[in-house]
Parts: sequence; C-alpha cells; structure tokens
Amino acid sequence: MAIATKKSGRKAGQDSEERIRARNEAAILEAALDLFSRKGFDGARMAEVAEQSGLPKANVYYYFPAKEDIYRALIDRLIASWDTALEELQPERDPAEAIAAYIRAKLDYSRGFAAQSKLFANEILSGAKFLDRAGRRHVQEATRAKARVIEGWIADGRMVPIDIPHFFIMLWSTTQFYADFDVLACDALETAKLTKKDYDAAAEAICALVLRGCGLSPVIQST
Repeated sequence: MAIATKKSGRKAGQDSEERIRARNEAAILEAALDLFSRKGFDGARMAEVAEQSGLPKANVYYYFPAKEDIYRALIDRLIASWDTALEELQPERDPAEAIAAYIRAKLDYSRGFAAQSKLFANEILSGAKFLDRAGRRHVQEATRAKARVIEGWIADGRMVPIDIPHFFIMLWSTTQFYADFDVLACDALETAKLTKKDYDAAAEAICALVLRGCGLSPVIQST
C-alpha cells in the first residue's frame, strides 16, 4: 500500500506540473500574440511578454528560451488549426458536405482567432522568416493528401474536374480575408464590425459559389 501511495503521489505531482506548465505557456503565448500583433516581432520584448503574462521573466525564459521560440509556437498552432479544418475532407464523405464543412471550419477559425491569422499573414508578407522548411513541407504534404481526396471524387464522377491547387489557394484567401483584411471587409459590407451573422453570410455565399463551380449543389445549413 505504501508503494501504491508513493506512485499515486508522483502521478498527482506530475499532473499538477503539467497543468501549471500548460497554464503558464498559454499565458505567455496569449501575451506574446497581443504584443507581436501590435508591435511586430522586432518591436516586442521578452520583458514585455513577462509583464503582460504576469510571470517572472525567468519563467518565460524557462518555457521559451528565446523570443523566436514563442513566435514559432504561435505559427505552429495556426498550422495545426489548418490541419484540423482539412480533416473535414474525407474520401467517404459527400463532396459537397465535406467542402462546405471545410469552408465553415476555416471561417470559424478566422472569426475566433483573427489575431493569429493576421500574425501569420504578416509573417508571410515579411518573407516567412520563421516558417521553416519543415513547416512549409508539412503544409504542402497535408494539402497534397487532401488533393488526392478531391482527385478521387473527380475520378468517381462525384464532382466536375477542377484545378485543385488554385481551388485551395482560392479557399485560403477567401476564408482568411475576413480576419486579415477586416477593415476592407467592413467597408464592403458597410458595417463597423464583423459579427457572427456576417461570417455566417460569408459561409453561405462562399459555399454556394464554390460548390456550383465544382458541379455540386449547395448544402443547406441546418438551423
């Protein structure tokens, strides 16, 4: 019983440490995201990240030895969100439903994580300095895998032939525009701020245009 108690104590201690680490890393990344979005990578300082996260600077360096590590972690999280959206494109699904779900997933992320999307856009405009080869290769491989799904739908006669690389480029640009260029989107829609209703309308419009271009009937979103 004594051995079991010791093991249970160690397990509880490890769980507690993991929770503390996760909480602190989340606080650091949230603070850094705000600072990078407002000041850019060069303008933000680790001391500011520590102050805004509410953690001692030594703790920030413990979890992220350099400012570059924090920045890359933010980029990696955005890429992971793209992976999640791409999972909607499964070969066994109805193509119209899968493509519509992918579009909505990308728009949902743009609405909920606009700062992350803008950060990535600024990274690309700055020459993709922190998007390393491994990250770019991952995006390419993930996109190729889903391109094969679409190729399968086309081969089976489930949708008309399309230019798949441009299909993905078009969807990336349209779904991220509402976050990356929200000011222009607001001007076009004649509103002061984009709301969930605006994003829902965007999803309906994009889905209708894209699906018709793929020879598919638009999916009616259930309420």
